[in-house]
Amino acid sequence: MKFLSALTFLTLSVFCFGQDGPSTIELADFSDFPFIKTNIKVDNSKNISRLNEALLDLKKEHWDTTVYNPYRHVKVHFPVEIKFDDSTYTPPISFKKVVTSRYGWRRGRAHRGIDIDLVTGDSIVAMFDGIVRLANYNAGHGRTVIVRHHNGLETVYAHLSKYAVKSNEIVKQGQLLGYGGTSGNARGSHLHLTINYKGVSINPEYLFDFSEQNIIRSKSIWVTDNWTRPGLHNSKRQTKITVLHTKEEAIASLKKRKKVYIVRPGDTLSGISSKNNVSVASICKSNYIKKTTPIKIGQKLVLEYVF
Repeated sequence: MKFLSALTFLTLSVFCFGQDGPSTIELADFSDFPFIKTNIKVDNSKNISRLNEALLDLKKEHWDTTVYNPYRHVKVHFPVEIKFDDSTYTPPISFKKVVTSRYGWRRGRAHRGIDIDLVTGDSIVAMFDGIVRLANYNAGHGRTVIVRHHNGLETVYAHLSKYAVKSNEIVKQGQLLGYGGTSGNARGSHLHLTINYKGVSINPEYLFDFSEQNIIRSKSIWVTDNWTRPGLHNSKRQTKITVLHTKEEAIASLKKRKKVYIVRPGDTLSGISSKNNVSVASICKSNYIKKTTPIKIGQKLVLEYVF
């Protein structure tokens, strides 16, 4: 207050010094001074409108609300860069995430997502802002919701018991999509979460940390095709994560490291795979053998590491 009074007196003195007494007094406008507090109302309607327009742009190419993969005839050339606006995501479930099955080879088939434990009826929410491309039944995934996002990703939420959204609906991060269940080919209630880029699945644990921190591993992350091939991963354990921040790092990571393993008594292909953190499929490919091929004590196997 003292400062304001002094400043007012000084301003009036400057204007009055050496002049005839003014017939009127004009008060100075201090509204532009930083110490004057004003209540400014910001209209967010334009920002919301622009956001909705950006989301609607996602429908311009390969938009189909009836099929799981509308990118069947699109060739994706890896490595590709995936960008995120934030450093965290909203978890699809509201409690601790327990991953019961990972991305990789499982029971002789490719498991292209991760399974998160839940109880039938638990709420499933969107990890990011987006627009619902599909909310329909799929033979394997059962009741499925697919949300397309601005960075090219689609998040897939499968085995639901009930829908809470419809196709073409704009959804916000954390918005309810449906409820967990056992629909489709599910062994017990769980959420099957798949992350697709233009129809190609990416190991979700490479992009996201599924601990309680809900961290996106990098705002800019390069994905090689090694992270899109379930045969190089084991559904029973997490693949070693090394985030690739540049295209140069991504290209360099494709150079394989080799190791020679000598078969010991009691060894099996699955056991060797588990102990050396390399998939059975990779062992077979590197040594030109099949999964049913017997291995012998003293036999040398080439193990190739791609991560």
